[in-house]
Amino acid sequence: MRVILVEDVENLGEAGDLVDVADGYARNYLLPQKLAQRATAENVARWEQRQQQRTRRQELLRQQAEERAAELQGAALVVSARAGEKGKLFGSVTAQDIADALADKLDVEVDRREIQLDEPLSALGEYSVSIRLHREVSAEVKVEVVAEEN
Repeated sequence: MRVILVEDVENLGEAGDLVDVADGYARNYLLPQKLAQRATAENVARWEQRQQQRTRRQELLRQQAEERAAELQGAALVVSARAGEKGKLFGSVTAQDIADALADKLDVEVDRREIQLDEPLSALGEYSVSIRLHREVSAEVKVEVVAEEN
């Protein structure tokens, strides 16, 4: 039986997928649990329309991400932080700090979750930070951490 998944089902597919399953599995589990709906001609037509809308929306988001990446690519930021004599920071520079610096200095809004840091920056120096704006689009930004002047 062909069904359209309404919710993600482990080992079967994600919400919105059109899948073939055993009749009993659909009748006894997927349909009663409201995890799927029958793939009637009307439902399939609606599904195809939603797929086209989703594709257009994803393309628009990707284009917007590419525009933002062009603004950010190769940008250089200077972030000041309190540091000890040997260059170790008191605390660290986090993704939120970098997002705030981008907003202040370059007037570009970036969510902290888009900034790819394995761990917060905890020493003075220059770092290359990747910003993932879309699953297909990312930009590299140079971040220089300098000692804060008293």
